[in-house]
Amino acid sequence: MVAFGSALANASSGGEVIFMIGDLGMGKTTFCRGVLRGMGHQGSVKSPTYTLVEPYDIDGRPVFHFDLYRLGDPEELEYLGIRDYFTDDALCLIEWPDKGAGVLPQADIELFLQVEQSGRRLTLQIETEKGRQLADNLSKVLHSNTGKS
Repeated sequence: MVAFGSALANASSGGEVIFMIGDLGMGKTTFCRGVLRGMGHQGSVKSPTYTLVEPYDIDGRPVFHFDLYRLGDPEELEYLGIRDYFTDDALCLIEWPDKGAGVLPQADIELFLQVEQSGRRLTLQIETEKGRQLADNLSKVLHSNTGKS
């Protein structure tokens, strides 16, 4: 999960919205940790389960990690000033996006996480042209990391 997150960080050009969908313990926060480490973040990465959002500024690039698991009503996001987070340069990683339905913007990519044997199966669903560009970049990064073309 960390390696995949790091690869996605290297593929991101900024401004993407990524929904992470999976049961508890599937590795959503671990994936976010990988993204942040891949971007150069050195500090701790914790799940923002109670604060709902954890902001990061990595070399002038904003990254917002949302965990909406404890959100009672999607309208609560309006009090959080949710719309201010989704800028052209911010990478937004959202756990439990179904809890924010109707308020969150459309995802560029939905990342589905499932148990498979002793590991995880990751499935990307591309939702926008920006998501397609990210997926194409990610494919190039993953192929260059494995030495395959």
